[in-house]
Amino acid sequence: MDPHAKEVKEIFKELSTSEKGLSSEQAAERLKKYGKNIIKKTHKLRPLKIVVEQFKSFLIYVLLAAVIISFFIGHLTDAIVILAIVLVNAGIGFFQQYRAEKAIIGLRKLLVQTTKVIRDGKYVEISYSEIVPGDIILLESGKKINADSRIIEANNLQTIESALTGESLPINKFSQKLFQSIELAKRRNMLFAGTQVVRGSAKAVVVSTGMNTVFGKIAMTLQDIEDQKSPMQKRLDTFSKQVGFVILGLVAFVFLLGLFRENNAVDMFMVAVTLAVGAIPEGLPAVLAIGFAIGSKLMSKNKVIIRKLPAVESLGSVTVICTDKTGTLTEEKMHVQNIFSGNKFFTKKSTKLFLKDKPIDVRKNKDVFQLLKTSILCNNARFELAKGKYEILGDPTEAALVVASLDLGLNKKTMIEAEPSIQKFEFESKRKMMSVIRKGKNKTIYSKGALEKILSISSSELINGKIKKLTEKRKTQLLDYSKKLEEQAFRVLAFAYKDIIGEKIDEKNLIFLGFVGMIDPPRKEVKGAIQQCKSAGIEVKIITGDSALTAKAIATQIGISGKIITETQLQKMSDVVLSNSINNISIFARTTPHQKLRITKILQQKGEVVAMTGDGINDVLALKSADVGVAMGQRGTDVARDVSDIVLVDDNFASIVQGVKQGRRTYDNIKKFTKYMLSVNFDTILLVSLLTVFGFPLPILPLQILWKNLITDSFPALTLVFEKEEDVMKTKPRKEKSILSGIWKFIIWGGVMNFIACLAVFLIGYFQSLEIDLIRTMVVTTGIVFELLFVYTCRSKKSLTKVGIFSNKWLNYAILLGLILHLVLLYTPLATIFHVVPLTLNQWFLILPFGISGLLIFEIVKYFRNK
Repeated sequence: MDPHAKEVKEIFKELSTSEKGLSSEQAAERLKKYGKNIIKKTHKLRPLKIVVEQFKSFLIYVLLAAVIISFFIGHLTDAIVILAIVLVNAGIGFFQQYRAEKAIIGLRKLLVQTTKVIRDGKYVEISYSEIVPGDIILLESGKKINADSRIIEANNLQTIESALTGESLPINKFSQKLFQSIELAKRRNMLFAGTQVVRGSAKAVVVSTGMNTVFGKIAMTLQDIEDQKSPMQKRLDTFSKQVGFVILGLVAFVFLLGLFRENNAVDMFMVAVTLAVGAIPEGLPAVLAIGFAIGSKLMSKNKVIIRKLPAVESLGSVTVICTDKTGTLTEEKMHVQNIFSGNKFFTKKSTKLFLKDKPIDVRKNKDVFQLLKTSILCNNARFELAKGKYEILGDPTEAALVVASLDLGLNKKTMIEAEPSIQKFEFESKRKMMSVIRKGKNKTIYSKGALEKILSISSSELINGKIKKLTEKRKTQLLDYSKKLEEQAFRVLAFAYKDIIGEKIDEKNLIFLGFVGMIDPPRKEVKGAIQQCKSAGIEVKIITGDSALTAKAIATQIGISGKIITETQLQKMSDVVLSNSINNISIFARTTPHQKLRITKILQQKGEVVAMTGDGINDVLALKSADVGVAMGQRGTDVARDVSDIVLVDDNFASIVQGVKQGRRTYDNIKKFTKYMLSVNFDTILLVSLLTVFGFPLPILPLQILWKNLITDSFPALTLVFEKEEDVMKTKPRKEKSILSGIWKFIIWGGVMNFIACLAVFLIGYFQSLEIDLIRTMVVTTGIVFELLFVYTCRSKKSLTKVGIFSNKWLNYAILLGLILHLVLLYTPLATIFHVVPLTLNQWFLILPFGISGLLIFEIVKYFRNK
C-alpha cells in the first residue's frame, strides 16, 4: 500500500522512525543502504558515440566507398573533396547533437542544497543528498522539496506541483489518510521531490529518496526511451538505398558492357567509378546540414532554438501537436477578468474596468473601490519596482489581486501605510478564508475567501454606496452568479469588511462587497496559431494535469473542440480502444507522465508525426519519445529543455507555427535540390552506356565528368536552400515515405532532355569528323550550360516569371561563378590537364540552343499547365 493510503503511525512503524527523527547512527546506516538522495548520472555524455552516429547512413557508406576507391585508383582530388563533404556534414551534426545529450544532468539543478531535519531529537541543517527514508523534515514557504514525503503536520500548507503534475494552481495539503487508488495529482497528504512550498509550513516523514522518488523514476524511464529518427532521416535512408542500388547497378552494367566491347579493363573501371561518383548526389548530406543550419538560424530570429538539426524538417512534417496547457497555451499567471460588485458585473481589460462597454472610474465607484481596497489590504503578496517594471512576490492568486489594483490605479504600499495591520487571521483550508484587522481612522476587518464562506459570515451588502440587508434568497442568487463563472473555469474569490466598534473582534455580520473571477488566460497569439495549424492540416491536442473543466474552458477560448477524457477514464481504456477513439479526443485532463507517453506512442503507431510541447518534469517522457520534443525556454525545467529537440525562447505556442513554416520550407528546398541533382546526374551514365553499346568512343572522360559535377553540383545546387517558401501553410502535412514522391517524373524528363542535348551535340561533332577532344569539350560544355540554367526551373512549380529570376541572389552568383570557372578552364593552360580545347564563336552558337533547351521547354510546359 502506498504511503498516502496509510496512517502516519503505520509509516513510522515501517520505517522504524518517530516524530523525534532518526539517530545519527540510523541515518548513516540508511545512507549506506539506500544511497545518496541524488538523481544518478545514468545518462552520460559519449562524444565518440555521437561521432559514430553521424556516419549511420547508407548514402554516407556509399560516399566513403567512393573515397576509398578514388584513393586507390589515384584520384586523390576526388577522394579529398568527397571526404571533406562527409566530414563537414558529420562535424555540423556532432556539435549540434553534443549538447542534446545532457538530459539527466539538468534534473539535479531543481534540488536545493540543504534541508532542515530532526536528528538525535534536534533540529539540524543537512545537505539534501544526505536525506534518508525515515528522516523527519521541516518545510516552510519558499522551500523546495527534496524527497517524497508523507505529511505529519500541515499549517496552511500549499505547494506548487505544475512541474510534476501540470496543475497550475497552488495545492492545499493536509495530513489525513487517503484512498489507495487516488491519482498522483490528488495525493494531498504527500510532498514530492522537485516541487515547492508556496504557503504555510509542514513537518513530514521521508518515504523515498533519489531514484526511488516519483521524480527519480521519471529520470530512470528516460534511459529506456529510444530517440526517434526524424521523418527526413527515414526518407533519406530509403532514398539513399534506392539511388545507391540503381547507380551501382548501372555502373556495373557500363563496366561489363565496356569489357564486352573489348575496351581496356582498367580504363573502363576508372570510367565506371567516375560515373558512380558523378551520379551519386554527394552534395546531399551537405545540403541537408546547410539547409537545417539555415533553417535553425532563421527560426532563432523567431525565438525558436533548434537543438538537433533534423528537427528543423521534422517540425514541418508534424501531423499532431500534443501541447500542455499551463504556461504553453496560457500565460501561467492568474488574471482578474471579472468583478461583481454593487449588483453589477464589470469586465477588466488591460488597465481599465468596463461596465458593458463603458469605462469606469474606480475611485468614483464606491462599491468597486471598497472591494479592490479590501482585496489588497487582506493580502500577503507584495510588489517591488525594478527597472521600471513591477515584480510581484507571493501566492499566484493574491499576486493577481495586487496586479489588478495596480492596473486600476490603487497602490498597496500607500494603503497599508495609511492602515497598518494590527492582527491577522491567516488562510486555512478548513476555514477557507483570511482576515486582517487594520487601524486607520477606524479599526476595520477586511476578509476574503470562498464565496460560500464569506456569505455565511455576512449579514449585509454594499450596493450603490448603501448598505442593504443580505437575505438568504439574495445569497442563493449570488451563488448562482458565481456558478456561471466557475463553469467557465474562473476561480471565484469573495470579499467583505466591517468597521469594528469596541474591543470585541470577530468575523461575523460583515458587509458583503462582491467577488472577482480569476483565470490563467490563453496567450493572445494562441488562437491565431491554432487556426493556422488547422489550415495546415495539423491537429492540436491538449494533454494537461489540470482539471477537465479548466482545460475545456481554455480549449473553447482558443478554438479547440472535441471529446474530453480524464486520467481515470484513460486508465480504463485498452490500447486498442484508445487507438480507435484517439482521433476524436482533443483534451486529456489530469494525465500522468506515463499516460502522456502512452498517448504519444499510440499516435505514432497510427502513423502520426507527433510534436509534444511541455515544460515540466511531467512532460519529459513524452518529449523524449515524440518525433519532435518542444520545450519552454523561460519556464521549462532543465530536464525538459535537455531532452527536447526544440526550445521556445519566449515560451510562446505561436512560435511553433513559424517553426512548422520554416520546417516545410526547408524540406521543400531539399526536394528541389534532389530534383535538380538527379535530373542532371544520370544523363552521363545514359550517354556513356548508349554510345559504348554502339561502339562510339567515350563521349566524356572521367576527369571531365568530375569537372562538370564540381561546377554544377556544388554551389548552384547548394543555393537552392535559400529559396523562399511557397504557400507551405495551406497544404496538409507530408506523409510520403520517399523524398522522390511527386518529383520522379520531373527527374526522368529532365534527365532525358539533358541526355538528348549532350547526345545531339556529340553526334553533330562526330559526323562532322571533328577532333575527339573538341567533341568532348562541346559535350561537357553543353552539359554544364544545360545544368546551370536548368537549376532555375527546379526552383518552383510556378513559372519563372512569377517566382522572379532575381529572387535568389545567391543562385545567380553561383551560376555566374560556374560559367566564369568553365571559361577559365577552356581558355587557359588548365585546358590541357582536362583534355579540353578552346571553343570558337560558331561552336558556342551551335551548343547554346541545346544548353538552354531544358529551361525553355520546361518553363513553356509550366506556363501552359498553370494557365
